[in-house]
Amino acid sequence: MLEVTFRHKFPGLALDVAFDAPGGVTALFGPSGCGKSTAINAIAGLMRPDQGRISLDGHVLFDDRTNLPPQARRIGCVFQDARLFPHMTVAANLRYPSRWRRGAARDFDRIVEMLALGPLLQRRPGTLSGGERQRTAIGRALLSDPALLVMDEPLAALDETRKTEIMPWLERLRDEIRLPILYVSHSVPEVLRLATTVVLMRQGRVIHSGPLTAILADPELAPQLGAREAGALIHATVEGPEADGMTRVTTAGGPMLLPDLNLAPGRVLRLRILAHEVILARAAPQGLSALNILPVTVTRVQDGLVQLALGTDQQHERMLAQITPRSVKALQLQPGSTCHAIVKSVSVLRS
Repeated sequence: MLEVTFRHKFPGLALDVAFDAPGGVTALFGPSGCGKSTAINAIAGLMRPDQGRISLDGHVLFDDRTNLPPQARRIGCVFQDARLFPHMTVAANLRYPSRWRRGAARDFDRIVEMLALGPLLQRRPGTLSGGERQRTAIGRALLSDPALLVMDEPLAALDETRKTEIMPWLERLRDEIRLPILYVSHSVPEVLRLATTVVLMRQGRVIHSGPLTAILADPELAPQLGAREAGALIHATVEGPEADGMTRVTTAGGPMLLPDLNLAPGRVLRLRILAHEVILARAAPQGLSALNILPVTVTRVQDGLVQLALGTDQQHERMLAQITPRSVKALQLQPGSTCHAIVKSVSVLRS
């Protein structure tokens, strides 16, 4: 657990940052200039805040009496530019942390294999692609034996092809290494694919922090990610293929049919359902081409967004529907109303 509370003043910007980052990937999200990178610099020990307290797994990194240097904080950093030593081979870059951190090289072979760096070991950074350089930077950070990995917009300098290349490696970090990651980004697709927790920042302040799924299904908070990004991220489990080539999955609201995923039964998925792709009906609709119709219960109505609990259990996962005030009135929707959500399209984000 990373616990962060600090204040710092710059000309034109006063930072007031407070959040907790549990295990998994915690994304610091907000527009450029809101203080995301400054926050991770304070956490990593690259700047000293005016006041506050920062602790990692109960160990104080910074307060009014303590300010550990970066090398004593056990935080691995990956920046937009890989910052590799140009005169060293990939192997030498990866082994560099062993010079100052005991035991840093014990996982060398495992990290090299996981990041597919074997064929690159004797090459120098100048001969690598952007994606290869970032994989090397990630490997070097992991081999510093960190308790926390901080990534400052690691894909921002890459083109779409390289982003697509490196994203699976970031997912492997989350799922296989299980090292807590603090991930700075203003890219909604990156946050959706990687994050488990989100810290929303605006103008130097944290406006909210919490589980990604809860923020995406909150009528007030979801628009903070972008007007067109409001919607749910729900979990589904693959049941298996249908005779017509579709894939059946189970969700908290019941079964759904998706295009052929070619995945084994039991695989857990994250499904992205945008609010503007959901239509509501009070009675079970008949004769529609839509394949996915889920029973839901209205839990909240705000600003044209209707929050819905999947199924009839109020504790189930949430989703959103975007409808007009006229439709809210016509359907007489209020908390507790039961209806049916007609899902027009779904995006699959594989966990």
